[in-house]
Amino acid sequence: MSGGRPNRKTVGVQPARRVAFEVIRAVRESDAYANLLLPVKIERAGLGPADAGLATELTYGTLRLQGYYDAVISLAAGRDTAKIDPPILDVLRLATHQLLSMRVAQHAAVDEAVSQAREVGSQSATGFVNGVLRGITRTPAEEWRQRVLDSARTDDERLSLEFSHPVWVVRALRQALAAESRGDELQALLAADNVAPKVSLVALPGLASAEEVAGAVPARFSPLAAINDGGDPTRMLPVREGRVRVQDEGSQLAALALSRARPVEPGEQWLDMCAGPGGKAALLAAEASQSGAVLTANEVVPARAELVRKALAALPTPPEVSELDGRDIGPQMPDRFDRILLDAPCTGLGALRRRPEARWRKQPRDVPALSSLQAELLASGLEALKPGGLLAYVTCSPHLAETRLVVGTALKKAGLSLVDAREVLDRITLEPLDLGVSDGTVQLWPHRHGTDAMFICLITKDR
Repeated sequence: MSGGRPNRKTVGVQPARRVAFEVIRAVRESDAYANLLLPVKIERAGLGPADAGLATELTYGTLRLQGYYDAVISLAAGRDTAKIDPPILDVLRLATHQLLSMRVAQHAAVDEAVSQAREVGSQSATGFVNGVLRGITRTPAEEWRQRVLDSARTDDERLSLEFSHPVWVVRALRQALAAESRGDELQALLAADNVAPKVSLVALPGLASAEEVAGAVPARFSPLAAINDGGDPTRMLPVREGRVRVQDEGSQLAALALSRARPVEPGEQWLDMCAGPGGKAALLAAEASQSGAVLTANEVVPARAELVRKALAALPTPPEVSELDGRDIGPQMPDRFDRILLDAPCTGLGALRRRPEARWRKQPRDVPALSSLQAELLASGLEALKPGGLLAYVTCSPHLAETRLVVGTALKKAGLSLVDAREVLDRITLEPLDLGVSDGTVQLWPHRHGTDAMFICLITKDR
């Protein structure tokens, strides 16, 4: 579907829907991150709490179930979605989410979509949108689901359509679960990826306590966490001051596995190799300050390095932030650091609840390049580690090529050994972690732990 896009200003589109459309379009056109752009758009539009909540549900709901909605749209339109003008497809996806997954009056959703299509497409596009959406309204949601599932050619494709994950992601997640002898949990994991996560907070040691967070409830695992029980956390004074931060429990445990694995000797030198955007660095810096250690944060991308500096600003003495390529740190600073966090760049398949667009943005061809980079960073980090030091290799991905395979290759080098991260976290967590068959590494899961799917591995260098 193609055509001109006359610049017509039309009434009838809610501000919340307009914001959602702008974010979804930016995600598609310029690889924007919804979790970063949406709050900015909401603030600029001056949306109140109710409209902000609606914009959030429209944005994330549409992005999470985009694959499923595309299957519905393709059936209703009688053509592949690749043949539909992209902005018009964005309009259709938003409206399909409203029609099939929200309690919205059907006529209102269709009328708004037609008005929005008039703004971004040709006159013929408005008729096309109206026809497709009217067709969707004539079939109950459960019947659409069955029609979509019946169109699948394989079991993997059926799961892909039902839970709105690309087939290659379905297969990667199955393999990761099977490595723990938990392959029967695949559907539970896929479903969990499509549920909005609870907002967890971390109280930075020495600066705040979880009890200061009004309205929060206790967390399950992290001793520093509280779960926000509704409302905007940025309205809380400790959050505005940076003493309490929004941070997934899995991320907290990854940092604590390093800082609390063993007693800290005063004067220890710590390094966060890939620190952007700074959440784990802030927690490590607070932990280091409490125990007399010194943290250096490193982030190669200048814009992300600035985010790290902002994240560390709440500390009485903010750590230094360098902007080196992590692969150069080992050769330049061999045997320098007592503890190193390597939160490696990855596919992000463990955070699909928070960044749903990642499932559509990444491709199987991205994995080899990322695993190669991860291996290079890990080699550099191990070179920078002092004999007897401890390195935490962390990814927000359960993909085996980014986790066990990278670590297994590194450990073939003499003088390195695995520290049992499972035993370390058993001493840290408030509740025992339900972990599958383990090789000494830890894999967290959304469906089992309510966290992002963080992979945590601890490596030490022989003295």
